Amino acid sequence: MSDESSTPNPVGHQPAPLQPEAAVLAEARQRSRRAFIGLGLAGLAGLGGWSWLISQPKESGVAGPLRRVLDANGRLSGAYFKETRLAPEFARSRARAPRINGKVGLKSELNPVTWRLRVQDFATGNTQEFTLDDIKALPKTSMTTELKCIEGWSIVVHWGGARLSDFLARYPLAARAGAAETLASYVGLRTPDDAYYVGLDMPSALHPQTLLCYEMNDQPLTAGHGAPLRLVTPLKYGTKHLKRIGTIAFSDTRPDDYWAEKGYDWDSGH
Repeated sequence: MSDESSTPNPVGHQPAPLQPEAAVLAEARQRSRRAFIGLGLAGLAGLGGWSWLISQPKESGVAGPLRRVLDANGRLSGAYFKETRLAPEFARSRARAPRINGKVGLKSELNPVTWRLRVQDFATGNTQEFTLDDIKALPKTSMTTELKCIEGWSIVVHWGGARLSDFLARYPLAARAGAAETLASYVGLRTPDDAYYVGLDMPSALHPQTLLCYEMNDQPLTAGHGAPLRLVTPLKYGTKHLKRIGTIAFSDTRPDDYWAEKGYDWDSGH
């Protein structure tokens, strides 16, 4: 009996002769050099592209080409937005307390008793003040939605407050002079010390899930979470959920936005 395999090699399919070890090692070294050179060239190209990008004139705090990409993302998010599109709601039992993420605008002492919400009338420019009891006198809306952070984490929270749309229906401060049915295009909100500020387009402000919120998980807001009143708008990332609202103003030009000036898209929808 032969020691060789009993299965003959197919005609025309003879195995290739093995290369000497030295030849295999030489080919491996050549491939490694090519890969190293390719990675180096790609790195240089990336560095050159980044150098070009950061050398471009800035627009609203970031390089112009990057700002145009961010604006395109914002337009896409805006096109996807609909008043009838609601953020998913969850069982109340799933609600948890979110981390205290960011203290800009919260560093100064605040007395909830003397706090007032100051709202500028779009038609007249006059400022009207409101107490927390004024906000609580509006119909209360509760919802259990997901707070999404732009850093990548999220958590389900139970919120309670008044719809911003109900506030503006009761106090038509966003209306144009002589045209109560026509509103300003944008809303700007700021902390009392003006350190943190966000902007919303009017359709987002009027969305039924955009709240002037004074409760979290059935308890009054704590100082770290924006007491006495904060914004909650679950179709936007948490960067828009301004804590400790101090002032609200209306305009036809896009308001300043804290994180948009630091390189994020102004719309911040998801």
